[in-house]
Amino acid sequence: MFKMADKVYDTIIIGSGAAGMSAAIYASRAMLDFIVIEKSGVSGGQMLNTSEIDNYPGFIGESGAELAMAMRTHALKLGAEIISKTVTSVKKCDDIWKLACEDGTEYSAKSIIAATGADYRRLGVPGEAELAGRGVSYCAVCDGRFFKNKTVAVVGGGDTAAEDALYLSEICDRVYLIHRRDKLRAKAYLAEQVQKKENIIPLWNSEIVDIQGYTKVDKIVLKDGRIIEADGVFAAIGEVPQNDLFKDSAKTDDSGFLIAGEDCATSAEGLFAAGDLRSKKLRQVVTAAADGANAVTSAEKYLERRKK
Repeated sequence: MFKMADKVYDTIIIGSGAAGMSAAIYASRAMLDFIVIEKSGVSGGQMLNTSEIDNYPGFIGESGAELAMAMRTHALKLGAEIISKTVTSVKKCDDIWKLACEDGTEYSAKSIIAATGADYRRLGVPGEAELAGRGVSYCAVCDGRFFKNKTVAVVGGGDTAAEDALYLSEICDRVYLIHRRDKLRAKAYLAEQVQKKENIIPLWNSEIVDIQGYTKVDKIVLKDGRIIEADGVFAAIGEVPQNDLFKDSAKTDDSGFLIAGEDCATSAEGLFAAGDLRSKKLRQVVTAAADGANAVTSAEKYLERRKK
C-alpha cells in the first residue's frame, strides 16, 4: 500500500540530467515549492557518457560528469531538494498529479516537469560498452571534432546516419557508412549528398559484429569477416524515449517522444516535457538546459492560471 503524501507541491521534476537540473535552478529562482526525483541517484543523464564536452558555453574540455556535477551543485546551492527514488506511475486525479514510487511512497503536485530523457539504441556487439567514450559514440555533433583527419565508421541507414556521415565527412579523412541493407532509408536528398561525397564509403549489406581496441577503438569486424581499421564508431540507429510514465497521459510522435513546443507544454494540462524526451530536431546539453528553463516558465504561468 502506498504512503499517501498530504503535501501538494507546485511542481515535481522527474529526472536530473541537463533539463532537470536547469529546471531545478529556475524553479528555485521562481521560489516554487518543488522537488526533483532521480531514479539513479546520480545526476547527469547522458552527459555521464561523454568523456569531453566542448560545445557547452563556458565549459571547455571538461567531462560530462564534471558538467553534471557543476549543474547539480548549482541547483543544490539554490535550495533544490533531489530525492533518489524510482517513480513507477504518474497519473492525474482531478486537478492534481499523483506519483507513485517503487518503495511505496506517493507524491502529489499541481504540475509535472518530465525530464526523463532518452537512451541511444545500442549496437549490442562486443567491445561497444567497453570502448564507449573511447572511440564509440552516439552523437556525431558532440564528438566529431575529436576525430579530425581520422577514419571513422557510421552505423545506420536512416536520416540520422546520413546526416552524421555528411557532418563527419567535413572533419574526418574517411567515413565508412555501414548499413545492413543495399541502400539508405534516408530522405532522397540526403542519400544523394552522401553519394556525392568522395570520402564517404558505403558498405552495403554489412553489419558490425565486433569493435576492437585496447585503450581506444582501432578496428571493427564485419559479419562477412572483413576487418576495417577505424578510430571511431558512431552508432546512428535511433533513440528510445524514456516515456513509460507519460505516454498514456500526453500525445507522442511516431517515435514515442512527447509532443511539445518551445514552451514545453504537452497535450496534458500541467505536464511539461523538457530535454531529450521532447519531440524536437536537436538534442544537445545546451538545448536540454534551455528546455528546463522554458518548462519552469510555462509551469509558473500555468500555476498562476490555476489561482484565477
